[in-house]
Amino acid sequence: MDRETTNLQHFLIEKQREHPEATGEFTSLFAEILLASKIISREVRKAGLVEILGLTGKINVQGEEVKKLDEYSLQVFVRVLQRGGSLCVMASEETEDIIRIPDKYPKGKYVLVFDPLDGSSNIEANVSIGTIFGIYKRRSEDECGHDGNYEDVLQPAKNLVAAGYVIYGSSTMFVYTTGQGVHGFTMDPSVGEFLLSHENIQTPKRGKIYSVNEGNYNSWSEGIRKYIDYIKSDKNKNGKPYKSRYIGSLVADFHRNLLYGGIFLYPRDKKAKNGKLRLLYEAGPLAMIVQQAGGYASNGVKNILDIEPTEIHQRTPLFIGSKEDVLEVEEFIKKYGDEV
Repeated sequence: MDRETTNLQHFLIEKQREHPEATGEFTSLFAEILLASKIISREVRKAGLVEILGLTGKINVQGEEVKKLDEYSLQVFVRVLQRGGSLCVMASEETEDIIRIPDKYPKGKYVLVFDPLDGSSNIEANVSIGTIFGIYKRRSEDECGHDGNYEDVLQPAKNLVAAGYVIYGSSTMFVYTTGQGVHGFTMDPSVGEFLLSHENIQTPKRGKIYSVNEGNYNSWSEGIRKYIDYIKSDKNKNGKPYKSRYIGSLVADFHRNLLYGGIFLYPRDKKAKNGKLRLLYEAGPLAMIVQQAGGYASNGVKNILDIEPTEIHQRTPLFIGSKEDVLEVEEFIKKYGDEV
């Protein structure tokens, strides 16, 4: 395709033509996500000038202090997405309960799960941050009733019909999949559009990068410690040590490794024995993306896509990236155990 003139809407319309039964509702939903992302991107770029850096003084459901931009991004997504008529219900890591569509707005057949601003602890350091989202079709047969249903939200990631992320860095980039490959669009601020920049992204089968917070080394299981020691040595399958690259912003670390190959690890540890990352809002959507790009995502023993969530804020260990690397860490966990 002509990258200079192909924006995300054009690309979606082209794909929609391949499915004559499509109604356009899905394309409309994506347009709303794009609008919310553009607004957030604008505010991220001028955050220090308009006093929306810093803390609100509130604690979110995860027990974390809420950054002002976190709260702003949540509000933008809710305000934009609730009125479009495509959604049955939403859920976000920033809210204690599911987000119901007000009765004054029409309800649709899709469900949105999202992390409005991943990596917000890095906001004031001017490090790349992002938005992660996943889209399901509703399970309920009553058009969501008046309140939405937990059964619509609590679905395994293998049921996702789309997933994506937006990275707000030196440029703003929108990456998504609908199960037909992974495609990236970069914002051209001169025309205000996301233009096709990365068509059909494929991640290498094995990488040369590992991304993990090694400050937690002594809190990890023996299997994880041995794996990290192994890839830092010259005895691994690459024949030389992997490079350590860790930003501490999941979207940024994942995006780099998706393009260049490598593995991101956030294992369970003594402080977070069930893992720290959220299954619905972070691990699940990224698992769909990486699999569509030829990679793999695991909790150490099981494919992330196959995990049945039991609560909306369920946490999980996460190993994600190049397929051979993730399979290898599973082997170490199986051999040496995952007890912390």
